[in-house]
Amino acid sequence: MYAFEFHRPKSVSEAAALLAKSKGKLIAGGQSLVGAMKLRLASPENLVDLGGVAELRGIKREGNAIVIGAGTRHAEVAASKDVQSSIPALAALAGGIGDRQVRNMGTIGGSLANNDPAADYPAAVLGLGATIRTNKRTIAADDFFKGMYETALAPDELITAVSFPAPKKAAYIKFRNPASRFALVGVFVSQDASGVRVAVTGAGSAGVFRATALEQALAKNFSPDAVKGIKVDTAKLNTDLHATAEYRAHLITVLAGRAVAKASS
Repeated sequence: MYAFEFHRPKSVSEAAALLAKSKGKLIAGGQSLVGAMKLRLASPENLVDLGGVAELRGIKREGNAIVIGAGTRHAEVAASKDVQSSIPALAALAGGIGDRQVRNMGTIGGSLANNDPAADYPAAVLGLGATIRTNKRTIAADDFFKGMYETALAPDELITAVSFPAPKKAAYIKFRNPASRFALVGVFVSQDASGVRVAVTGAGSAGVFRATALEQALAKNFSPDAVKGIKVDTAKLNTDLHATAEYRAHLITVLAGRAVAKASS
């Protein structure tokens, strides 16, 4: 690990000012960044620690939505009664991230800002049509994810909260890597008055994406049978030591069917 300067702001405004001034890197739970720094794959000269910014933590209801502060831990999302009652699929997703240490250290904002192509939260954000709130603006889920490890965030911008609209039905199913517990493929399905959304993580070469063919089929018939005959294009899917693009394409339809069954149960 290379040497760096460490900053501990107490407010969002102070964190943003430090970020702009130092051209540093934000750190929340550190579950991804610290590992990369140890391997010298990342070498920021300045770290701006968000752990002491109390306004970034917490979960609250706003109308028909659940708003989760960017600094809220995965374990807190999983244990939240508000999340469990309004969006149980989101609580279950948070409870299945990594191991106990990761869930008690990792944050929703850190996960989304990092945008790992096999992370779980991007599927929930895209699958529920959530809104990302930053210190400067709001960003719709469809506009936030720009590619592998890339987002719409500006260099001096930080996530402050995420607003999740409560769906009529939703579920998340993932086929996990047994070692890392990241998703080889994860599928989040939701249905509400505006239609059906299907988001896939772990499979795409550019990260999380919406499976429009599955959405169209499920909009007509929200049942596992509706997706059985659909072929997923493998052109933009990953092939690696864990699975081929063809296998991931097969998993997408299988897991989508299981997610629909779970959401409807």
